[in-house]
Amino acid sequence: VQLQASGGGLVQPGDSLRLSCAASGSGFGDFAMAWFRQAPGKERRFVAAITMKGDNTYYADSVEGRVTISRDNTKNTATLQVNDLKPEDTALYLCAASRSYPRVTTVAYPYWGQGTLVTVSS
Repeated sequence: VQLQASGGGLVQPGDSLRLSCAASGSGFGDFAMAWFRQAPGKERRFVAAITMKGDNTYYADSVEGRVTISRDNTKNTATLQVNDLKPEDTALYLCAASRSYPRVTTVAYPYWGQGTLVTVSS
């Protein structure tokens, strides 16, 4: 599967963004999907994940309550809605896919998109 993330940009604190991850290739519904983010000079960190059918979701403590992950298997798309953005949310946001049950570690995901940059600044 090939992944293409989009939807990032420069926003102000308190704004919302909807990030999308478009998958090409067959069998999108066979993959768990996740979002990670990587701030400049820092390690890549888990943000959210969703199971193959979308019946279970998982969130990092640092974003829970502000972030919603969803997917549409008919459109081969996974989405991350981020509300009340803060400067510390500034990062490259990457989507990832795995044929296994969602995990919070990067090594669990063999497939990665190129990322979309989110910058939160006043």
